[in-house]
Amino acid sequence: MTVHRARTAAVAAVLTCAALSLTACGSAGSSSSGGDAKAKTAASAADLGGMDALVAAAKKEGNLHVITLPRDWANYGVLMDGFTKKYGIKIEDENPDGTSQDEINAITSREGQDRGPDVVDVGTAFAISGAQQGLFAPYKVAGYDQIPATMKAADATSYNDYGGYISIGCDAKKVNPCPKTFADLLNPAYKGMVALNGNPTKANAALSGVWAAALANGGSLDNIQPGIDFFGKLKAAGNFNPVEATSATVQNGETPITIDWSYLNTGYTAQYASKGIDWQVSIPSDGSFAQYYNQAISKYAPHPAAARLWEEYLYSAEGQNGFLGGYATPALFDSMKTAGTLDAAAVAKLPAIAKPFTTFPTQAQQDAAKAAITSNWSKAIGG
Repeated sequence: MTVHRARTAAVAAVLTCAALSLTACGSAGSSSSGGDAKAKTAASAADLGGMDALVAAAKKEGNLHVITLPRDWANYGVLMDGFTKKYGIKIEDENPDGTSQDEINAITSREGQDRGPDVVDVGTAFAISGAQQGLFAPYKVAGYDQIPATMKAADATSYNDYGGYISIGCDAKKVNPCPKTFADLLNPAYKGMVALNGNPTKANAALSGVWAAALANGGSLDNIQPGIDFFGKLKAAGNFNPVEATSATVQNGETPITIDWSYLNTGYTAQYASKGIDWQVSIPSDGSFAQYYNQAISKYAPHPAAARLWEEYLYSAEGQNGFLGGYATPALFDSMKTAGTLDAAAVAKLPAIAKPFTTFPTQAQQDAAKAAITSNWSKAIGG
Protein backbone atom coordinates (compact mmCIF):
# COMPACT_ATOMS: atom_id res chain seq x y z
CA MET A 1 0.00 0.00 0.00
CA THR A 2 1.26 3.47 -0.86
CA VAL A 3 0.39 6.64 0.93
CA HIS A 4 1.91 9.66 -0.72
CA ARG A 5 -1.12 11.82 -1.21
CA ALA A 6 0.79 15.04 -1.72
CA ARG A 7 -2.05 17.56 -1.44
CA THR A 8 -1.04 21.20 -1.54
CA ALA A 9 -2.84 23.96 0.41
CA ALA A 10 -3.99 24.79 3.86
CA VAL A 11 -7.38 24.95 5.48
CA ALA A 12 -9.44 28.02 6.21
CA ALA A 13 -12.07 26.49 8.43
CA VAL A 14 -12.81 26.66 12.13
CA LEU A 15 -12.47 23.18 13.56
CA THR A 16 -14.06 22.91 16.98
CA CYS A 17 -12.03 21.74 19.94
CA ALA A 18 -14.65 19.08 20.54
CA ALA A 19 -14.04 17.56 17.15
CA LEU A 20 -10.28 17.50 17.30
CA SER A 21 -9.78 16.94 20.97
CA LEU A 22 -10.49 13.32 20.23
CA THR A 23 -8.58 13.28 17.44
CA ALA A 24 -6.61 12.96 -2.05
CA CYS A 25 -2.22 11.69 -13.59
CA GLY A 26 -1.60 8.27 -14.95
CA SER A 27 -3.73 6.30 -17.36
CA ALA A 28 -7.48 6.68 -17.09
CA GLY A 29 -9.80 3.99 -18.32
CA SER A 30 -13.00 5.98 -17.86
CA SER A 31 -15.71 5.09 -20.34
CA SER A 32 -18.73 7.34 -20.17
CA SER A 33 -22.02 7.40 -22.01
CA GLY A 34 -22.02 11.19 -21.81
CA GLY A 35 -23.59 11.31 -18.36
CA ASP A 36 -27.06 12.34 -17.33
CA ALA A 37 -27.74 15.71 -18.99
CA LYS A 38 -30.03 16.95 -16.22
CA ALA A 39 -27.52 15.96 -13.57
CA LYS A 40 -24.89 18.27 -15.04
CA THR A 41 -26.71 21.28 -13.60
CA ALA A 42 -28.41 19.68 -10.59
CA ALA A 43 -27.63 21.70 -7.47
CA SER A 44 -29.29 19.13 -5.19
CA ALA A 45 -30.88 15.71 -5.38
CA ALA A 46 -34.25 17.45 -5.41
CA ASP A 47 -33.37 18.98 -8.79
CA LEU A 48 -33.33 15.45 -10.19
CA GLY A 49 -36.55 14.42 -8.47
CA GLY A 50 -35.06 13.15 -5.22
CA MET A 51 -32.52 10.57 -4.07
CA ASP A 52 -34.17 7.64 -5.84
CA ALA A 53 -33.93 9.48 -9.15
CA LEU A 54 -30.31 10.44 -8.46
CA VAL A 55 -29.43 6.84 -7.65
CA ALA A 56 -31.13 5.62 -10.85
CA ALA A 57 -29.29 8.18 -12.99
CA ALA A 58 -25.95 7.35 -11.36
CA LYS A 59 -26.47 3.62 -11.84
CA LYS A 60 -27.25 4.23 -15.50
CA GLU A 61 -23.92 6.04 -15.90
CA GLY A 62 -22.29 3.08 -14.14
CA ASN A 63 -18.91 4.67 -13.44
CA LEU A 64 -17.25 7.21 -11.20
CA HIS A 65 -13.82 8.62 -11.99
CA VAL A 66 -11.90 9.79 -8.91
CA ILE A 67 -8.28 10.93 -8.72
CA THR A 68 -5.45 10.85 -6.16
CA LEU A 69 -7.26 8.74 -3.57
CA PRO A 70 -4.92 6.16 -2.00
CA ARG A 71 -6.91 3.33 -0.49
CA ASP A 72 -5.08 3.71 2.82
CA TRP A 73 -5.59 7.47 3.08
CA ALA A 74 -8.37 8.38 5.54
CA ASN A 75 -10.04 5.01 4.87
CA TYR A 76 -10.76 5.76 1.21
CA GLY A 77 -10.40 2.10 0.26
CA VAL A 78 -13.26 1.17 2.56
CA LEU A 79 -15.31 4.14 1.35
CA MET A 80 -14.82 3.31 -2.32
CA ASP A 81 -15.66 -0.34 -1.76
CA GLY A 82 -18.72 0.63 0.28
CA PHE A 83 -20.00 2.93 -2.46
CA THR A 84 -19.57 0.28 -5.15
CA LYS A 85 -21.21 -2.38 -3.00
CA LYS A 86 -24.15 -0.14 -2.19
CA TYR A 87 -24.82 1.20 -5.70
CA GLY A 88 -23.05 -1.16 -8.08
CA ILE A 89 -21.10 1.74 -9.59
CA LYS A 90 -17.52 1.04 -10.62
CA ILE A 91 -14.92 3.47 -9.30
CA GLU A 92 -11.81 4.18 -11.36
CA ASP A 93 -9.16 5.69 -9.10
CA GLU A 94 -6.47 7.39 -11.13
CA ASN A 95 -3.01 8.40 -9.93
CA PRO A 96 -3.41 7.66 -6.21
CA ASP A 97 -0.05 9.27 -5.48
CA GLY A 98 -1.01 12.60 -7.04
CA THR A 99 -1.36 16.12 -5.71
CA SER A 100 -4.08 18.72 -5.44
CA GLN A 101 -2.44 20.48 -8.38
CA ASP A 102 -2.67 17.27 -10.40
CA GLU A 103 -6.39 17.18 -9.69
CA ILE A 104 -6.92 20.76 -10.85
CA ASN A 105 -4.74 20.15 -13.91
CA ALA A 106 -6.80 17.08 -14.80
CA ILE A 107 -10.00 19.10 -14.77
CA THR A 108 -8.58 21.87 -16.95
CA SER A 109 -6.70 19.67 -19.41
CA ARG A 110 -9.48 17.12 -19.88
CA GLU A 111 -12.50 19.36 -20.23
CA GLY A 112 -15.09 17.54 -22.33
CA GLN A 113 -13.22 14.23 -22.18
CA ASP A 114 -14.52 10.97 -20.76
CA ARG A 115 -11.28 10.56 -18.82
CA GLY A 116 -11.72 13.76 -16.83
CA PRO A 117 -12.23 13.48 -13.05
CA ASP A 118 -15.79 13.56 -11.76
CA VAL A 119 -14.85 14.77 -8.29
CA VAL A 120 -11.78 16.03 -6.49
CA ASP A 121 -10.58 16.06 -2.88
CA VAL A 122 -8.22 19.01 -2.49
CA GLY A 123 -6.64 21.35 0.01
CA THR A 124 -8.50 24.58 0.70
CA ALA A 125 -6.23 26.84 -1.33
CA PHE A 126 -6.98 24.69 -4.38
CA ALA A 127 -10.67 24.52 -3.54
CA ILE A 128 -10.68 28.30 -3.58
CA SER A 129 -8.58 28.67 -6.72
CA GLY A 130 -10.60 26.00 -8.53
CA ALA A 131 -13.80 27.83 -7.70
CA GLN A 132 -12.28 31.11 -8.85
CA GLN A 133 -11.48 29.44 -12.19
CA GLY A 134 -15.06 28.24 -12.46
CA LEU A 135 -14.06 24.56 -12.41
CA PHE A 136 -16.58 23.29 -9.85
CA ALA A 137 -20.31 22.63 -9.98
CA PRO A 138 -22.33 23.87 -6.98
CA TYR A 139 -24.14 21.06 -5.22
CA LYS A 140 -25.79 20.78 -1.81
CA VAL A 141 -25.74 17.32 -0.28
CA ALA A 142 -28.62 16.31 1.99
CA GLY A 143 -26.56 17.16 5.06
CA TYR A 144 -25.32 20.49 3.69
CA ASP A 145 -27.04 22.57 6.36
CA GLN A 146 -25.27 20.55 9.08
CA ILE A 147 -21.82 21.43 7.70
CA PRO A 148 -20.63 24.46 9.70
CA ALA A 149 -20.67 27.69 7.69
CA THR A 150 -16.92 28.09 8.19
CA MET A 151 -16.35 24.70 6.58
CA LYS A 152 -18.07 25.22 3.23
CA ALA A 153 -18.10 27.65 0.33
CA ALA A 154 -21.10 29.96 0.42
CA ASP A 155 -22.03 28.90 -3.13
CA ALA A 156 -21.72 25.16 -2.32
CA THR A 157 -18.89 24.62 -4.80
CA SER A 158 -16.81 22.88 -2.12
CA TYR A 159 -16.97 21.78 1.49
CA ASN A 160 -14.66 20.24 4.07
CA ASP A 161 -14.76 16.46 4.36
CA TYR A 162 -12.16 15.28 6.92
CA GLY A 163 -9.20 16.62 8.85
CA GLY A 164 -6.40 15.86 11.27
CA TYR A 165 -3.26 17.12 12.98
CA ILE A 166 0.36 17.13 11.92
CA SER A 167 2.01 14.38 13.94
CA ILE A 168 5.34 12.65 14.42
CA GLY A 169 5.36 8.92 13.75
CA CYS A 170 8.23 6.74 14.90
CA ASP A 171 9.34 3.13 14.61
CA ALA A 172 10.09 2.45 18.27
CA LYS A 173 12.08 -0.68 17.42
CA LYS A 174 14.50 1.35 15.29
CA VAL A 175 14.47 4.62 17.22
CA ASN A 176 15.02 5.08 20.96
CA PRO A 177 13.70 7.31 22.31
CA CYS A 178 10.97 8.31 19.89
CA PRO A 179 10.70 12.09 19.40
CA LYS A 180 7.56 13.77 20.67
CA THR A 181 8.22 17.39 19.71
CA PHE A 182 9.88 19.30 16.88
CA ALA A 183 12.66 20.28 19.26
CA ASP A 184 13.37 16.59 19.81
CA LEU A 185 14.00 16.07 16.09
CA LEU A 186 17.36 17.85 16.34
CA ASN A 187 18.72 15.02 18.49
CA PRO A 188 22.01 13.85 16.86
CA ALA A 189 20.79 10.26 17.28
CA TYR A 190 18.24 10.82 14.49
CA LYS A 191 20.68 11.20 11.60
CA GLY A 192 19.02 10.49 8.26
CA MET A 193 15.73 9.54 9.90
CA VAL A 194 13.33 12.51 9.71
CA ALA A 195 11.13 12.51 6.61
CA LEU A 196 8.14 14.44 5.28
CA ASN A 197 5.20 13.12 3.26
CA GLY A 198 6.14 14.79 -0.01
CA ASN A 199 7.75 18.03 -1.13
CA PRO A 200 6.25 21.10 0.58
CA THR A 201 6.26 23.06 -2.67
CA LYS A 202 3.63 20.62 -3.94
CA ALA A 203 2.41 18.50 -1.05
CA ASN A 204 -0.10 19.68 1.51
CA ALA A 205 1.03 17.22 4.17
CA ALA A 206 4.63 18.37 3.79
CA LEU A 207 3.78 22.07 3.66
CA SER A 208 1.68 21.63 6.77
CA GLY A 209 4.58 19.89 8.48
CA VAL A 210 6.76 22.90 7.76
CA TRP A 211 4.05 25.23 9.05
CA ALA A 212 3.77 23.21 12.25
CA ALA A 213 7.55 23.45 12.63
CA ALA A 214 7.26 27.22 12.18
CA LEU A 215 4.75 27.42 15.03
CA ALA A 216 7.18 25.42 17.17
CA ASN A 217 10.03 27.82 16.42
CA GLY A 218 8.67 31.30 16.88
CA GLY A 219 6.75 31.52 13.62
CA SER A 220 3.06 32.09 13.06
CA LEU A 221 0.32 31.70 10.49
CA ASP A 222 1.73 34.92 9.02
CA ASN A 223 5.30 33.65 9.02
CA ILE A 224 6.26 30.14 7.87
CA GLN A 225 9.95 31.04 7.42
CA PRO A 226 11.03 29.73 10.86
CA GLY A 227 9.69 26.32 9.78
CA ILE A 228 11.76 26.44 6.61
CA ASP A 229 14.78 27.45 8.69
CA PHE A 230 14.11 24.57 11.09
CA PHE A 231 14.31 22.05 8.26
CA GLY A 232 17.48 23.77 7.12
CA LYS A 233 18.89 23.01 10.57
CA LEU A 234 17.72 19.39 10.30
CA LYS A 235 19.48 19.16 6.94
CA ALA A 236 22.68 20.70 8.29
CA ALA A 237 22.61 18.33 11.25
CA GLY A 238 22.24 15.37 8.90
CA ASN A 239 18.87 14.41 10.35
CA PHE A 240 16.66 15.30 7.36
CA ASN A 241 15.78 12.34 5.18
CA PRO A 242 14.95 13.39 1.57
CA VAL A 243 12.94 10.21 0.94
CA GLU A 244 9.28 11.19 0.64
CA ALA A 245 7.47 9.13 3.24
CA THR A 246 4.78 6.64 2.23
CA SER A 247 3.25 3.63 3.92
CA ALA A 248 5.75 1.53 1.95
CA THR A 249 8.76 3.47 3.26
CA VAL A 250 7.40 3.17 6.78
CA GLN A 251 6.99 -0.57 6.37
CA ASN A 252 10.43 -1.15 4.88
CA GLY A 253 12.18 1.09 7.40
CA GLU A 254 13.37 3.82 5.01
CA THR A 255 11.59 6.54 6.98
CA PRO A 256 11.71 5.56 10.67
CA ILE A 257 10.53 9.03 11.70
CA THR A 258 7.81 10.69 9.64
CA ILE A 259 6.06 14.03 9.95
CA ASP A 260 2.59 13.41 8.56
CA TRP A 261 -1.13 13.65 9.22
CA SER A 262 -2.34 12.08 12.44
CA TYR A 263 -4.80 9.85 10.58
CA LEU A 264 -2.03 8.42 8.42
CA ASN A 265 0.47 7.88 11.20
CA THR A 266 -2.19 6.43 13.49
CA GLY A 267 -3.29 4.15 10.69
CA TYR A 268 0.23 2.77 10.38
CA THR A 269 0.17 1.80 14.05
CA ALA A 270 -2.75 -0.56 13.47
CA GLN A 271 -1.73 -1.57 9.95
CA TYR A 272 1.77 -2.74 10.78
CA ALA A 273 1.45 -4.07 14.32
CA SER A 274 1.06 -7.59 12.95
CA LYS A 275 4.33 -7.14 11.05
CA GLY A 276 6.22 -6.47 14.24
CA ILE A 277 6.46 -2.70 13.75
CA ASP A 278 5.86 -0.70 16.92
CA TRP A 279 4.76 2.59 15.33
CA GLN A 280 4.25 5.30 17.92
CA VAL A 281 2.50 8.60 17.23
CA SER A 282 2.77 11.95 18.97
CA ILE A 283 1.09 15.24 18.15
CA PRO A 284 3.81 17.75 19.04
CA SER A 285 2.74 20.21 21.70
CA ASP A 286 5.27 22.76 20.45
CA GLY A 287 3.85 22.78 16.91
CA SER A 288 0.14 22.03 16.94
CA PHE A 289 -1.35 22.44 13.44
CA ALA A 290 -4.51 20.98 11.90
CA GLN A 291 -6.29 21.05 8.54
CA TYR A 292 -9.25 19.80 6.57
CA TYR A 293 -9.46 18.72 2.94
CA ASN A 294 -12.36 19.59 0.65
CA GLN A 295 -14.75 17.86 -1.74
CA ALA A 296 -15.79 19.41 -5.05
CA ILE A 297 -17.58 18.20 -8.18
CA SER A 298 -15.99 18.97 -11.52
CA LYS A 299 -18.09 21.26 -13.68
CA TYR A 300 -17.14 18.97 -16.58
CA ALA A 301 -17.75 15.66 -14.78
CA PRO A 302 -18.28 12.89 -17.39
CA HIS A 303 -20.48 11.10 -14.83
CA PRO A 304 -22.36 14.00 -13.21
CA ALA A 305 -25.03 11.90 -11.49
CA ALA A 306 -22.47 9.47 -10.04
CA ALA A 307 -20.39 12.45 -8.91
CA ARG A 308 -23.32 13.86 -6.98
CA LEU A 309 -24.23 10.48 -5.52
CA TRP A 310 -20.63 10.06 -4.35
CA GLU A 311 -20.90 13.31 -2.42
CA GLU A 312 -24.21 12.22 -0.89
CA TYR A 313 -22.52 9.00 0.20
CA LEU A 314 -19.49 10.73 1.73
CA TYR A 315 -21.68 13.08 3.75
CA SER A 316 -24.05 10.38 4.95
CA ALA A 317 -23.50 8.89 8.40
CA GLU A 318 -21.93 5.86 6.71
CA GLY A 319 -19.48 7.98 4.76
CA GLN A 320 -18.55 10.29 7.62
CA ASN A 321 -18.02 7.33 9.94
CA GLY A 322 -15.89 5.85 7.17
CA PHE A 323 -13.48 8.77 7.46
CA LEU A 324 -13.61 8.39 11.24
CA GLY A 325 -12.69 4.73 10.85
CA GLY A 326 -9.56 5.95 9.08
CA TYR A 327 -8.59 8.02 12.17
CA ALA A 328 -9.67 11.30 10.56
CA THR A 329 -12.15 13.78 12.01
CA PRO A 330 -15.19 14.10 9.70
CA ALA A 331 -16.72 17.48 8.88
CA LEU A 332 -20.04 16.48 10.44
CA PHE A 333 -18.44 15.32 13.69
CA ASP A 334 -20.32 17.75 15.91
CA SER A 335 -23.75 17.33 14.35
CA MET A 336 -23.38 13.54 14.35
CA LYS A 337 -22.24 13.63 17.96
CA THR A 338 -25.42 15.51 18.82
CA ALA A 339 -27.51 13.09 16.78
CA GLY A 340 -25.83 10.06 18.33
CA THR A 341 -24.72 8.69 14.95
CA LEU A 342 -20.95 8.79 15.48
CA ASP A 343 -19.08 5.47 15.68
CA ALA A 344 -18.08 5.64 19.35
CA ALA A 345 -15.46 2.90 19.02
CA ALA A 346 -13.74 4.80 16.21
CA VAL A 347 -13.86 8.06 18.16
CA ALA A 348 -12.06 6.37 21.06
CA LYS A 349 -9.12 5.50 18.77
CA LEU A 350 -8.38 9.09 17.74
CA PRO A 351 -5.13 10.45 19.20
CA ALA A 352 -5.28 12.82 22.15
CA ILE A 353 -4.51 16.48 21.52
CA ALA A 354 -2.52 18.31 24.17
CA LYS A 355 -2.90 21.72 22.50
CA PRO A 356 -6.01 22.05 20.29
CA PHE A 357 -5.57 24.12 17.11
CA THR A 358 -8.62 26.23 16.37
CA THR A 359 -7.45 29.22 14.30
CA PHE A 360 -6.85 28.38 10.66
CA PRO A 361 -4.88 30.22 7.97
CA THR A 362 -6.69 32.77 5.84
CA GLN A 363 -6.33 32.70 2.08
CA ALA A 364 -3.80 35.53 2.27
CA GLN A 365 -1.75 33.61 4.83
CA GLN A 366 -1.87 30.48 2.69
CA ASP A 367 -0.72 32.41 -0.37
CA ALA A 368 2.14 33.97 1.57
CA ALA A 369 3.21 30.60 2.99
CA LYS A 370 3.20 28.97 -0.44
CA ALA A 371 5.23 31.85 -1.88
CA ALA A 372 7.79 31.57 0.91
CA ILE A 373 8.07 27.80 0.47
CA THR A 374 8.43 28.14 -3.30
CA SER A 375 11.18 30.74 -2.93
CA ASN A 376 13.11 29.36 0.00
CA TRP A 377 12.63 25.61 0.45
CA SER A 378 15.32 24.44 -1.97
CA LYS A 379 17.75 26.95 -0.52
CA ALA A 380 17.15 25.58 2.96
CA ILE A 381 17.65 21.91 2.15
CA GLY A 382 20.03 22.24 -0.77
CA GLY A 383 17.63 21.22 -3.54
